[in-house]
Amino acid sequence: MIIVTSILATSCGVQQQIRKADRMYAIGEYYEAGMMYKRIYPKINSKTDKPLRGEVAFKQGECWRHINNPRAVQAYNNAIRNLHYEVDSMVYLRHAQALHYQGRYAEASRSYQLFIDYAPKSEHIQEAKDGLYACQHITQWQEDVSRYQVTIMKPFVGRRAGSFSPCYAGEESSTLVFTSNRTTAKKKERKNSPVTGVPINQLYSTRMDTEGKWSVPEMLDGLYVAATAEGDGSESGNTEGDEGGPAQKEKKAGTAEMGVCCFSPDGRTMFFTYSKPINGKDIGSRIYTSSKGSGTWGEPQELKLFADSSISVGHPALSHSEDTLFFSSDAPGGWGGKDIWFSVKDGQNWTVPQNAGPHINTTGDELFPTIRPDGTLYFASNGRSGFGGLDIYRAVPDTISRHVHIADSLGYLPFLVYNMGWPFNSSADDFGITFAPQGEDAGEVAEQGFFSSNRGDRKGVDQIYSFLLPQLVYLVEGTVCDQHHKPVSDAFIRVIGDDGTNTRLQVRRDGTYRMRLLPNVHYAILATARGHLNANEKIATIGHKQSHTFTQDFTLTALGRPVKMENIFYDFGRWTLRKESTASLDALVKLLNDNPNVTIELSAHTDMVGNADANRILSEKRAQACINYLIAHGIAAERLTPKGYGKEKPVVADLLLHQQFDFIPVEQVLDETFILSLPPKQQKICNQINRRTEFRVLKVTYGLY
Repeated sequence: MIIVTSILATSCGVQQQIRKADRMYAIGEYYEAGMMYKRIYPKINSKTDKPLRGEVAFKQGECWRHINNPRAVQAYNNAIRNLHYEVDSMVYLRHAQALHYQGRYAEASRSYQLFIDYAPKSEHIQEAKDGLYACQHITQWQEDVSRYQVTIMKPFVGRRAGSFSPCYAGEESSTLVFTSNRTTAKKKERKNSPVTGVPINQLYSTRMDTEGKWSVPEMLDGLYVAATAEGDGSESGNTEGDEGGPAQKEKKAGTAEMGVCCFSPDGRTMFFTYSKPINGKDIGSRIYTSSKGSGTWGEPQELKLFADSSISVGHPALSHSEDTLFFSSDAPGGWGGKDIWFSVKDGQNWTVPQNAGPHINTTGDELFPTIRPDGTLYFASNGRSGFGGLDIYRAVPDTISRHVHIADSLGYLPFLVYNMGWPFNSSADDFGITFAPQGEDAGEVAEQGFFSSNRGDRKGVDQIYSFLLPQLVYLVEGTVCDQHHKPVSDAFIRVIGDDGTNTRLQVRRDGTYRMRLLPNVHYAILATARGHLNANEKIATIGHKQSHTFTQDFTLTALGRPVKMENIFYDFGRWTLRKESTASLDALVKLLNDNPNVTIELSAHTDMVGNADANRILSEKRAQACINYLIAHGIAAERLTPKGYGKEKPVVADLLLHQQFDFIPVEQVLDETFILSLPPKQQKICNQINRRTEFRVLKVTYGLY
């Protein structure tokens, strides 16, 4: 906070007004204080009382910053014109943060840099550096692809009203409780908050029906906090107080607050924040707990956490084991601003709170904690490199063990903290996240829940957004055919994963199959059929961040008939293999590795042109060239038999060849007599068909006996 001492007061009246505004500011009445500073500012002489004028403008900016009023930027601009940077450099940090909040990143970067230059030893220097880094990288962050789907919850939107901090009322509950300043038929006229200048908040609940629709939100009645001996003799309940709002001293005077709550897993115990000034004095906020019996809430009891009752606590979050309570507080011994603290239950009492440490807390504010059953902690912070305003973060102990109680590791194990990124975070305030019970096993949904944000609202009004993470769906599908492209309807697919998966299914009548895979697994997929060689392929779902369907077709080689090898090429009149031949030979290497008990004959054939003996010798050398390639790639020589047939075994046409070349009848032998009966162009085609390299299976028992 900038404190500027001025002895140039323009009048006693202005000084009195400033002191009154300061008192309002001190107890958190930011809206009322901001309006008073606004009225005071033009009354101060810009020439003789410049430092005082700057101080008032700065305090006005601070008021607007606390309640997300976009007029904060202009107020800080006025302060900058009147204050001296060497003394009041803090104004540049606040100016930068206000611009950052509005998404004006280039302007914010300049003010962050000015603060860094003018106050390199400030305790807030890391805030400035983080803010500058964020503004320089924000475009890149926004481009990161996310599978989360975020939607404003229109059923929860009240007319000209804000809603925030949703919370499920128990582990198995379909009831959601949140805070809102909407009006209802029960109470159409409500007092405006001196903090925000809008109607005060109350707790509301809504319930999901069997069709997945949420009911019209209704006020949560029945909670009453009895007045203490310090009080005024009245009682304050949900029907007359103000709930929600950040805990600590950012509260109004004159109304009670009951808000930002959490529930035990069975939904029968609720923890909530309560705040009510006593005799006009701000005593901060407290955490109360209430148990539910016979459908009604019992009398709330204050949770005694700190011995010093003047320390404000709020935003309770209960662990799944119900023995660790997280909350936010500005208690002494923190890291600056408001920090996340925790207390462990010891019998019927709660231990002295411990600070969650510097891995979680910063010189800024850390608020709205949420703890999940697996020990992952979520919270909102404005003290880190983020998108602007409050961002939602996820924190996991660095060496977390699910068998170690989370309270044992806090403060001892370093945390890994991650910004939740877009679309959870924006340049505005994003906070108060909650996760749907059983959301991680809900069919095609991996995760779902709600959070609060005032993004896109020029008045900074909070609304509730839903989020949904579709389950990653990995599929493998394809067709099993023979070498003539006919479906092998009796084939089986076996899928083996390095996670222990071992599944077998028969293909459909048309040779097709389809199977679901799991994420982060290496798979071997084997196609088998009686009378055919096996085929094996590998697929991995590791590294895929989006749902994906793998297409994997299989061609099974039938036993007992020659199989033509496509795209085997030699130099003209030579037996040297050309580079284009390697793909087909590599496929044969794989086939032999997939079927280690098979031996083959590999044969080469020529056309009718040329001397028969020369053609036979040439074809033998070509067959041997292929054999040499297979041996060089790890296939045992005794499994391979080379054979050169020259032009002795012309092709016998099948239906597939006839369909490709209709001038060749089915079962026609492409011998010299037939070929010479054709026109020259067709003769050339038949000679090309006869020039081929084939293999056929000789035995399937190699190495078995």
